[in-house]
Amino acid sequence: MEFTPAPPVHRVLCADCGTPIVPNSANLCVACLRNTVDITEGIPKQASVSFCRNCERFLSPPQAWTIAKPESSELLSICLKKLKGLNKVRLTDAHFIWTEPHSKRLRVSITIQKEVLTNTILEQTFEIEYLVQYGQCPDCTKLAAKNTWNSLVQVRQKVPHKRTFLYLEQLILKHNAQKDTISVKEVKDGLDFFYSSRSHALKMVEFLQGVVPVRSKSSEQIISSDTHTNTANFKYTYSVEILPICKDDLVCIPPKQARSMGNISSLTICTRVGNSIHLLDPQTLQSCDITANVYWRSPFYTLATVTDLVEFTVLDIEPDHRRSKGKIVMADAQVALSGAFRSSGGAHDDDDMMDYDGQGVTNQIYHTRTHLGAILQPGDTALGYHLTNSNYNSDDFATLESGRIPDIILVKKAYPNRRKKNKTRGWRLRSISKEAGEEGETGDARGIVGRLGGRDQKKVDQDYELFLRDIEEDPEIRAGVNLYKAPDVKMVAPEEPRGPKKKKRAQFAMDVDEMAEPEEVVRTTINGNVDEEEQEDEPDFPEISLDELLEDFDEMTLGPESGPAAQE
Repeated sequence: MEFTPAPPVHRVLCADCGTPIVPNSANLCVACLRNTVDITEGIPKQASVSFCRNCERFLSPPQAWTIAKPESSELLSICLKKLKGLNKVRLTDAHFIWTEPHSKRLRVSITIQKEVLTNTILEQTFEIEYLVQYGQCPDCTKLAAKNTWNSLVQVRQKVPHKRTFLYLEQLILKHNAQKDTISVKEVKDGLDFFYSSRSHALKMVEFLQGVVPVRSKSSEQIISSDTHTNTANFKYTYSVEILPICKDDLVCIPPKQARSMGNISSLTICTRVGNSIHLLDPQTLQSCDITANVYWRSPFYTLATVTDLVEFTVLDIEPDHRRSKGKIVMADAQVALSGAFRSSGGAHDDDDMMDYDGQGVTNQIYHTRTHLGAILQPGDTALGYHLTNSNYNSDDFATLESGRIPDIILVKKAYPNRRKKNKTRGWRLRSISKEAGEEGETGDARGIVGRLGGRDQKKVDQDYELFLRDIEEDPEIRAGVNLYKAPDVKMVAPEEPRGPKKKKRAQFAMDVDEMAEPEEVVRTTINGNVDEEEQEDEPDFPEISLDELLEDFDEMTLGPESGPAAQE
């Protein structure tokens, strides 16, 4: 095999330093070529980026604000957009160089290429330092100022309580519908939601239409206009009205409308409220759903609300399993007013208790039909409407035949023994507002409901307690609410009986036995014969299992110092 020599490589000397190089059009080595020609000319070595500390977004030229994590590709693209002159060179590589997070500096290493002479391409790597400048984006500027909203959603319900808005607040938190809200304000009959964009307000209106029966209308007000460009600025207002019928309310449907709904009885109770209301006739188990459009065509109102419920004691009940509908079982029940057969010899006078003796109905037994045959047992306590002793201002109720109006309508089972014991609940709820006046915050306080000045705080607490009881007793309501574990309750060990305090003795004083005086023991009794602590809890009291509770998260800022857990 013959040796074939490689072709000879002709070299020339660099025109500046004399180093042998391969011939090129400039006859210069790479080092001298870089000293002669600077391809980074026109590209700044220092720049700045704007950062909003409130929403943690960077300004992406020209006017967009983008969320970008440190050393992410989004932040790198924002940094490259800030450089002028990159369109004249070819960018081959760019990456971050680590800096201290608190230094407010960003360092980027960039590699570029450019043709400097004929068929001569030069590559160069250099660093650019960015200064992070704190500022406010336009959205946060509007948040800091007052009355800078663009759209307003007014949610109203003309009822004497706030339980609907307490439930609506939990639905909003569960579906994260409050993320675009600037602020929330409580007004007389509802809530006002403020937004910086019309699209966000429309999204809230669509959400409300999907969870509660509502009707809505919109209006707009011109703020400014430009006749030269034919443009104008508007403020938009959306009025959303919720049906004035709530769960467990007694409703009298107009006879004509009742006949159109399958000839259902006019006296019904509302068992569920979603995007429509579900009405049930407890006498026949017939039910119907009324949508918002059907209701507002011919509206009707409630006869009584849950505040008018009366406690009854179940004396006897005969369920008829042949007449059942799902979990609902028809039953014939004999009931009496709670405490009807109570002995009058004990010291149990209560000023808040209604004097049934004066009405002559103390020992009367009522026969009624109920839909609670699956859960009621003799001796249980139930809540219902006492129609015999009620006077309703309703034309539709006045047209009903007296023989078709029952004496009582039972609504739900009650647990008075357990409710009398102030036991701490092992769960809690989130709320949109943390403190009074801190709008848009998220915390564990009462929140947007109950912050209006001048309202009766006792009435607010009563509505909140009834709402918590509805969550415990109704699994369907509990399914639409996020429940969180409450902090561990510290249990205090019972103190041992101690005698009177001893006097402080001087040093080396003689010990003297002192006779301890016997302590007087006072037992608190209820109805004169049963201790409150000895009352047995109802065996079927609804307990919320740990599987239904969520863990506390850091962003919720929940803690023992934030506020008390929900208590009975």
